[in-house]
Amino acid sequence: MSSTTHTPADVNRSGQSNPALHPNAHHVLSASTITGDEVLNRKDDKLGRIQDLMLDTQSGQIRYVVLSSGGFLGMGDRLFAVPWKALKLDSTNKCFILDVDAQRLKDAPGFDKDHWPNMADAKWASDVDAYFGSATAPQRM
Repeated sequence: MSSTTHTPADVNRSGQSNPALHPNAHHVLSASTITGDEVLNRKDDKLGRIQDLMLDTQSGQIRYVVLSSGGFLGMGDRLFAVPWKALKLDSTNKCFILDVDAQRLKDAPGFDKDHWPNMADAKWASDVDAYFGSATAPQRM
C-alpha cells in the first residue's frame, strides 16, 4: 500500500459511509498519490494496484484507472481499464475498493502493457462500463 495519507473515505470495505464526511465535501488527490495504491474487494482479496489514470481531455475528468493484476514484480501483469466510478476510496486502509469478485476481474476484458486498447472507442468504453456495472459518465474526483 502507498504510505500517503488520503482524505476521509467515502466508504469503507464493509460498505458503510463515513458519517464525518460532509455531503458537499470535495476530495482532491494527486495522480502520484493514487498510482501504486492497492485495490481490494469487499472480501479483502487483493485485486491489484493502480498503475495509471486515464483522463478524458475534453471534460478534464478521470475516466479509467489502469489496474495491474497478476504476475510477479511487474512481470506477466495483466492490465484492466476500470471505470473510475466503480472504485471507492478507503482512506483508513489507504486503498481503493472495487466491488467485484476476484474471478470476475480475471474474466474482465484486459490487455497487456504492449497492446493497449483504443480507450476513445465508444464501443470499447461501453463494453467496459457495462462489464463493471458503471454508468458511462465519468466521475470527478
